[in-house]
Amino acid sequence: MPIIRVAINVPVDTLFDYLAPDACITDIGLRVKVPFGKKLITGVIIEIHPDTDVSPEKLKSAEIIFREIPPIAPTLLNLFRFCSDYYHHPLGMVVMNGLPSKFRGLKPIKQQKTSNCYQFNLTDSGRQIDLNSIPVRNRVKRRLFKLLLESNSICNSDVKQLSLRAPKVLNELLAQGLVEERLLPPTYTNLTEEPSIPILTNEQENAVNCITNEFNKFKPWLLHGITGSGKTEVYLRLIALALSQKKQTLILIPEINLTPQLEAIFRTRFPCEWLVSLHSGLNDTERINGWLQAQNGTARIILGTRLAVFTPLPHLGLVIVDEEQDNSFKQQDGLRYSARDIAIFRAKQINVPVVLGSATPSLESYYNAINHKYHSLRLVSRAIKQATLPTIHCIDTRTTKLKEGLSEALINALEQCIAQQQQSLVFINRRGYAPILLCKSCTWTANCQRCSSRLVVHLKEKKLCCHHCGHKEQLPRACPECGDQDIHPFGHGTQRVETALAERFPNARILRIDRDSIRRKDAWQNILKTIQAQEVDILVGTQLLAKGHDFPNLSLVGILNPDSALYSTDFRASERLFIQLMQVSGRAGRAGIAGNVLIQTEFPNHPLYQAIKQHDYDSLAHSLLEERKIAEFPPFVYQVLLRAQSHRIDIALDFLTKAAAIAAAPNKVEVFDPVPAQMSRLKGMERAHLLIQSRSRKLLQAFLTTWQPKLKTLSSRKVRWALDIDPTEI
Repeated sequence: MPIIRVAINVPVDTLFDYLAPDACITDIGLRVKVPFGKKLITGVIIEIHPDTDVSPEKLKSAEIIFREIPPIAPTLLNLFRFCSDYYHHPLGMVVMNGLPSKFRGLKPIKQQKTSNCYQFNLTDSGRQIDLNSIPVRNRVKRRLFKLLLESNSICNSDVKQLSLRAPKVLNELLAQGLVEERLLPPTYTNLTEEPSIPILTNEQENAVNCITNEFNKFKPWLLHGITGSGKTEVYLRLIALALSQKKQTLILIPEINLTPQLEAIFRTRFPCEWLVSLHSGLNDTERINGWLQAQNGTARIILGTRLAVFTPLPHLGLVIVDEEQDNSFKQQDGLRYSARDIAIFRAKQINVPVVLGSATPSLESYYNAINHKYHSLRLVSRAIKQATLPTIHCIDTRTTKLKEGLSEALINALEQCIAQQQQSLVFINRRGYAPILLCKSCTWTANCQRCSSRLVVHLKEKKLCCHHCGHKEQLPRACPECGDQDIHPFGHGTQRVETALAERFPNARILRIDRDSIRRKDAWQNILKTIQAQEVDILVGTQLLAKGHDFPNLSLVGILNPDSALYSTDFRASERLFIQLMQVSGRAGRAGIAGNVLIQTEFPNHPLYQAIKQHDYDSLAHSLLEERKIAEFPPFVYQVLLRAQSHRIDIALDFLTKAAAIAAAPNKVEVFDPVPAQMSRLKGMERAHLLIQSRSRKLLQAFLTTWQPKLKTLSSRKVRWALDIDPTEI
């Protein structure tokens, strides 16, 4: 009797055997309902064997194998296996993490029905037929052919309007091979004009030609283009090539907020192609429908955030990772995978090109490019001829008086933009009203009791909020320590800057954009429409506005309080600050108007700000790489963090100390001492970590393979622990 081996969403690194009398080899990859403990759960069949090591009295039978949708393809199952092996995470949890949540249900999956729209075109054989050769008595056939010749293509709605007999005649033409049909997306609208396609710059054309010449094989390309250089147009040309070969394209983006703009661009360029977006903003039904449309090949363009990297794509021909440097591609809990790295592996797995696009590549990708592991393509000028890179100035806040965080120079520049009917962006990467509530008498500050962080003042809501755990409480009327009522908010957030600007420019249309202002569904799409319609004068925003957006009328960017990142103990802080400032500066001057950027800083002569002023990514990147080489930081070494958390810090540290003692690392693998995490308390749990690193990825992986089983033998009843491979936050 066949034995099925099932992946189940439990933290146990094994597959589970079940009897399944009706199972066959074609069932691998299907969902199955099985008993587990005292309940029934759903898993995925990974293997089928004729026998098992489980004793007969313990072996249970599967309840039902769901066959209503096709099985997960072997290539995707192999991708799950790779993730499980590389990230040292249970295979069952990897598989179920990568699938829509409806896969965990105990009922068959039903795909929502849509009214199908088809497009019909004459084939080469059909074009060779002379209209006069069709008998006059076949009036419907003549009218149908005439319409096809005149319009090039028609939809099924047009056919029905032509005649009641027209659909039957059309089916005959389809059977004869004179006409071909194509399923159109639900969003399709019959456009009277072809979408305009811009002329490529020499740099864009070179990039497209280089990738096109080696399109049908694996090659990682780093498309390093300055902001506004037209990387999206390069993507569009490559997608068009993939579509012409009847292949699918996977485009990964770091944040859901970039989806509406890119989706609109793709739908305009490819109105007849089926595009699906996959991200956390979808409900379960929308997600499963998009997933199934990708699986059956209907969807040819798949646009999504990091989880979309696990989408089943039977005809995948191209992978694009936009804003590849973004930290959002790294999952920070559960399966701690990097979607960018998985995308590269997936492209290699099926031998297709992968394009990593960025104006400011991660140092790891830049290092791979200068060492020819990736193939570098540069776009050093903006795609619109009259558009130039913005002029960047640093305002020394040590010698300049600030009013509510704004310098006089920035206020004057804002005033000038309003007078010229141009848009401005005031960037401060801190939401809320103020980051600190302070009592001047006893120096009390409002701290979160569940996290090692201060509570942020949200004045409009009259709340103190923790941006890490979500805790909220009422603003106190007096200091809880000394009773003094003279407590004040210190520092600036988006709400405080918005208030200050409203007082200074009462007639200006000001719009604040942060996590608080886009909570409602469709809020972000409505905000983008408002900006594009030029119904806003001044934008106040966080990093949500820093990358990927094209605002043609935006001429000024003011950057407030960027210096805090310079004090960070994180070795990636300088890289992230540079990337963030380069990205947000790139929002200015993208069309015909000149761009101007004002950075308020106490360190105007810092090398980082000097590199930003010169738009010189390369010099700073080489400098940072040299520092990392000396300090032995990535990309010159590979790192793993053993993370532990408990209700007491001493318990977490004790677990890590024992873990280090049993490590038995080889010479070329370093195991450091356990230390508390930078934010030692988060959501009520005390956190610590143990760093392991090596210059050899192979040696490090071999060490982890032998070390992880030993970790499971340690007493960890009061400790939760996890391995974080290639961590981005330490």
